[in-house]
Amino acid sequence: MTSSAPLILLAAGGTGGHLFPAEALGVELIKRGYRVRLVTDARALRYSGLFTKDMIDVVPSETVRSRSPVALARTALLLGTGTVAAFNLMRRLKPAAVIGFGGYPTVPPLLAARLAGVPSLIHDANAVLGRANRFLSSHVKAIATSLPGVLDRDPALSAKTTTVGTPMRPAILEAAAVPYVAPETAGPLRLLVVGGSQGARVMSDIVPGAIERLEPALWSRLVLTQQVRQEDMARVRAIYDRLKINAELQPFFTDLPARLAANHLVISRSGAGTVAELAAIGRPSILVPLPGAIDQDQFANAGVLSEANAAIRIVQSEFTSARLASEISAFAAEPSRLAAMAEAARAAGRLDAAERLADLVIRTAGL
Repeated sequence: MTSSAPLILLAAGGTGGHLFPAEALGVELIKRGYRVRLVTDARALRYSGLFTKDMIDVVPSETVRSRSPVALARTALLLGTGTVAAFNLMRRLKPAAVIGFGGYPTVPPLLAARLAGVPSLIHDANAVLGRANRFLSSHVKAIATSLPGVLDRDPALSAKTTTVGTPMRPAILEAAAVPYVAPETAGPLRLLVVGGSQGARVMSDIVPGAIERLEPALWSRLVLTQQVRQEDMARVRAIYDRLKINAELQPFFTDLPARLAANHLVISRSGAGTVAELAAIGRPSILVPLPGAIDQDQFANAGVLSEANAAIRIVQSEFTSARLASEISAFAAEPSRLAAMAEAARAAGRLDAAERLADLVIRTAGL
């Protein structure tokens, strides 16, 4: 790749759900001979994937945290400052295109691209368009979605929308090559419990009680891997130690794709990235959408897999230890159900999304 190769700017919020698809597209574009850089907020500087620090441009941004006039004024000021900084970036770097992956840090670079006349598009991994992408949707040349039908009710936007799937980073593609093998009736039952990048207290509150309610004969079969926040660690560990459960507890898993592939059943929130990865790898799941979200995006995401018979969706108000114990017991007694769900999940997954999105980027940029 030469320094004269066209430059594609990828804009993403500083969380894995936004950064991982950007990384996957970046890998594909580099393969095709293009240069890439990431425009984001300060959170992404902790990220250690494709984007090294010399490939990252940090632009000021702010999330809408409150509807109070003072908070809205502060958000507008920071987004305005970020847009000026991003416009100067456009003039200096002269990118061929700018692609946004959601989150408020994408607003300044995408608005700056519009002002600078640089072709731009957005990608949204959720079943419901996120607020930042909803705002940007009328300012971009093209929209890519992970799931079909997201903008069917909006003819003006659906006309420039292409369904491509969620681009998968290399670690997910490797995990997707691991076939699903259902547990044997008397063999180990491998259970993975995760709660998103920040962990989820509800998993620490509900899962140990569910394990305690299982038939004692099942305790010896369980191989449990659970993401537990540091502040919850002692109380969760105490319960599993008392029950003599084979349990590995960590605040965060750096090798999550491999762990998804290694387990028989996953219990998780239903962020867009998680749902897409479960489908790509082909693993059955019990999904507990984050409650209270304005767009109810996690509820809709979980619905994609539950309607495909690849997951069980349980709203948090119904996610009790008794309910979870009942579901785990049923799976343990009938492992063929897990195998069928794994197959249904895999059928819903798209492993070629990065290639499809790269094609759309190149068309949009006129390269």
